[in-house]
Amino acid sequence: MKTAARTFQALADPTRRQILQELKDGELAAGEIVARFSISAPAISRHLSILETAELVSERREGNRIFYSLQPETLASVLGDFLSAVCPTQIVQRRKSNSRRTR
Repeated sequence: MKTAARTFQALADPTRRQILQELKDGELAAGEIVARFSISAPAISRHLSILETAELVSERREGNRIFYSLQPETLASVLGDFLSAVCPTQIVQRRKSNSRRTR
């Protein structure tokens, strides 16, 4: 499956979007992520696996703990490419208005 398709499939679920929100301030252990939700640890593990397959999160192991962190570059790249293809005139207009503001 292509990166864009995996990304949009991962973003389709509200729990996965919330996990990304939880990771925006930095790395969290799997147990910390589970504690923030009212669903089972295996369900969270499945969501994390889907996010990892989509390259939206990465994992780091330390002893018997797994830490997850957000990979914002993938998300920004896929969404940017999609927006450029779907509404290129909006992207051009936004760039023009941003360049005027920075002058």
